[in-house]
Amino acid sequence: MTSESRAAARSGSAFAWLGAALFAAAMGWFVYSYFVRFPTLVPAGSVAAPLLWNVALFTLFALHHSAFARDSVRLRVERAFAGRERSVYVWVASVVFILVSSAWRPVAGTVWTLDGQAATVLYAARIAGILLTLRAAAIIDVWELAGTRAARHQPGATGEVTFVADGPYGWVRHPIYSGWLLIVFSVPVMTATQLVFAVVSSAYLVIGMVFEERSLLRSAPHAYADYQKQVKWKMIPGIY
Repeated sequence: MTSESRAAARSGSAFAWLGAALFAAAMGWFVYSYFVRFPTLVPAGSVAAPLLWNVALFTLFALHHSAFARDSVRLRVERAFAGRERSVYVWVASVVFILVSSAWRPVAGTVWTLDGQAATVLYAARIAGILLTLRAAAIIDVWELAGTRAARHQPGATGEVTFVADGPYGWVRHPIYSGWLLIVFSVPVMTATQLVFAVVSSAYLVIGMVFEERSLLRSAPHAYADYQKQVKWKMIPGIY
């Protein structure tokens, strides 16, 4: 390996690990914002204005995610940043998610207040959602998700990937999304600010999941069709 190639490898590694650190920071900022900042934000003005702003704000994140899910976009990014396509996605997604969490506007009202056993059940459900998300991410390789390890299926690669009904992926096809639902809705004191975030983000997941599965069927028609037959439910066992 030449000195130039070693320098490029070190640069790529640093870029990937800094992106992973930014991703962790974005998740931490979301947790702090959703569970600490949002309940204390003081709403001002009408309800319609912050609602429209928040929907438009999250749409920005959704559009970015949808664009990067397209193979044509991934190929262009890979050509421009050889070997760093996933890291570029992680960088952009993390920055946009931090902006969304920071610029989220308060909405007046408290939707529900629960205590006692009901609150305990919700806290337990939130912990279950966190564990489910971590377990699902570990199965599909959290380092690959964070961009520090090369993806097993590169954009433009030939040959079908395989889908294994392992752990939570044997219960539902999108367990990370299931974990998200448990995390954002398991709140004993739910303010309108939080609920709007929970509903808008979850609606995006449901809509985006449709296009994601279409993309998977195009890229791995036989493997993913077999997986769909094996695991019937998408997010909620017995319901959806």
